[in-house]
Amino acid sequence: MAPPPEPGIGKAIGWDELPGWNDDRQAEAWPALLQQCKVMAKKKPQWEDICHAAVALGDVDDNIARTFFESRFAPHPVIPSNKEDGSPGIGLVTGYYEPLLNGSFSRSKQYRYPLYTVPDDLLRIDLASLYPELSTMRLRGRVVGKKVVAYLDRAAIDGEDSPLWGKELLWIDNPVAVFFLHIQGSGRIQMDDGSIMAVGYADQNGQPYTSIGKILIERGEISREDISLFTLRQWLKEHPQQAQALLEKNRSYIFFQLRENANEAPRGSLNIPLTPSRSIAVDPANIPPGSPVWLDTSYPGEPDGSLQRLTFAQDTGGAIKGYARADLFWGNGEQAEKLAGEMKQEARLYVLVPR
Repeated sequence: MAPPPEPGIGKAIGWDELPGWNDDRQAEAWPALLQQCKVMAKKKPQWEDICHAAVALGDVDDNIARTFFESRFAPHPVIPSNKEDGSPGIGLVTGYYEPLLNGSFSRSKQYRYPLYTVPDDLLRIDLASLYPELSTMRLRGRVVGKKVVAYLDRAAIDGEDSPLWGKELLWIDNPVAVFFLHIQGSGRIQMDDGSIMAVGYADQNGQPYTSIGKILIERGEISREDISLFTLRQWLKEHPQQAQALLEKNRSYIFFQLRENANEAPRGSLNIPLTPSRSIAVDPANIPPGSPVWLDTSYPGEPDGSLQRLTFAQDTGGAIKGYARADLFWGNGEQAEKLAGEMKQEARLYVLVPR
């Protein structure tokens, strides 16, 4: 038996080998392409001609959009890492969304859990010019004496004597909601005066991300089949004495900033608004940012309900690591929360590489 292929982006295949390609509404993905062209045309030479041609077309229908991608890109399967036994792995697609929280600009008995802005002592460490292998890593630290050490973790920042007092952006009424906002990376805030504010990712502490869901699975608290945003929330609600200690197992911590337009979608790592159900977060070490990516997966709870569509790699995330790994942005609202909270689907990914 031939050994499984090496993980990574494989050789080009034909468009007729792309499952469901002719059934997608590619015109729905066109706005996501035009959004990222504002950035990609300046960053990568091969995208300049692609974006010039796309902008010139203006509004398109599905056939025009499909023909455009077929003429300018070639599909390449993403080969997942092998399993521990050496057998071929399979990709994974999860989901994320923009939650709605309750907050205030003032601390009170009700609103007492902070969202912090970027601390003054947080250092961004860029060693990519010397060590290119570090270019995709978010290295953060702080100065202690004459040393640069790792930045504070979640337990230190959320402790009673937090060194970040005074750097609060907003105050929220629920600590679990704050934790999951850190996971999602952006959100909208229903303020106590009736207004709506929006917050987005500003930076992070550089500490590693740890899934509390994985911890609960390993402890036998929740089965792998049942793990979701909703079962995690329920467990935390039912175990208040253990909740904080569990949350602190995830040492990663996000710092936020106010977004200028609360009605605009949050911005991903390309600094463009995300497009619901057409933008994904990927591992930039394995899938180039801005790449069109064909998803072949299913809806959560519907193994026979195929979900095959064109998306764009417009974001990254601390939990998104590996080759055939993606996080699909669903937008905001109850339906987006449900889809994002339950999604953990097996998937096949195909990167469309510029010709």
